[in-house]
Amino acid sequence: METSEETELCFPHLLNISCVKPKHPHFETMLTDVILSSICLLTVFLNLLVIISISHFKQLHTPTNLLIRSLAVSDFFVGLLLMFPVMYIDGCWYLGDLMCAVYQYLDYIITSTSVGNMVLISVDRHVAICDPLHYSTKITPQQVQIWVCLCWLCSAVCQSLILKDVLEQPGKYNSCFGECIFIINYIAGVADAIISFIAPITVIIVLYMRVFVVAVSQAHAMRSHTAAVTLQGSKKVTAKTSELKAARTLGIVIAVFIICFCPYYCVALTGQDNLLSASSAAFVIWFYDFNACLNPVIYAFCYPWFRKSVKLIFTLKILQPGSCETNML
Repeated sequence: METSEETELCFPHLLNISCVKPKHPHFETMLTDVILSSICLLTVFLNLLVIISISHFKQLHTPTNLLIRSLAVSDFFVGLLLMFPVMYIDGCWYLGDLMCAVYQYLDYIITSTSVGNMVLISVDRHVAICDPLHYSTKITPQQVQIWVCLCWLCSAVCQSLILKDVLEQPGKYNSCFGECIFIINYIAGVADAIISFIAPITVIIVLYMRVFVVAVSQAHAMRSHTAAVTLQGSKKVTAKTSELKAARTLGIVIAVFIICFCPYYCVALTGQDNLLSASSAAFVIWFYDFNACLNPVIYAFCYPWFRKSVKLIFTLKILQPGSCETNML
């Protein structure tokens, strides 16, 4: 009787195979769950606002905004998906081995898709700043939609190959019933880190370094164009300024993204055959989730159209006939 009182099992009726509940102060556990659940809900809510805003208002259907919407979709699923660890109640996973494998698979797909979206955003800004005269012909909304679909499809295929063992044998590495193990095989982890992090981040940094150099030169040119400027010339300067502002805003998003993603992928390179339980991997996962919550906040501070669309959504003016034609810029 003393042993049963001291050790609580995740599944008391499975004495021989059940995991033992780790002992944590009840208040600490409850407070952590409340904070993490709040972050999840806020992430879902804010990114849903971005998705509705860009989808509803026709004036916002630009190539750049369509890429932002794709990023918001992946961030939305980050918040939605990471509510599942809250179900890792008292250190026990009650959703079964299959759901653990599915959860890990979806997590990897969303993560790699987010990186892919960042690459596409960098390419979009590179063309807009470095080759503005051909931007409208090189990057169209139709092309962007194809790129986004290919990004999601490639992520799903690549991650299914990387996590093949996990999907074929759910719970293979679990030591007891009620455990959810995150498998980071060294070879697969390195491959995933290269494909989904190192290579894309290298491309992003190179493209944005080029954007930065061109943006600085354009800023100098704008300050020194005190000679006679025609009306047509003024319009060109205004257009370049708006593109530069968009590049700056999305540059902030990408910088925050890289900072939040580094711990997530560095784990895969720390050693051979790392096995991380959901509880021990909480820091890197929730740090990434916090990035998904930050993106809409950055939009709110930097994009007037987002603030305006949020106001229309909350006042329910978005439900009025013809509201999709509203001038948002």
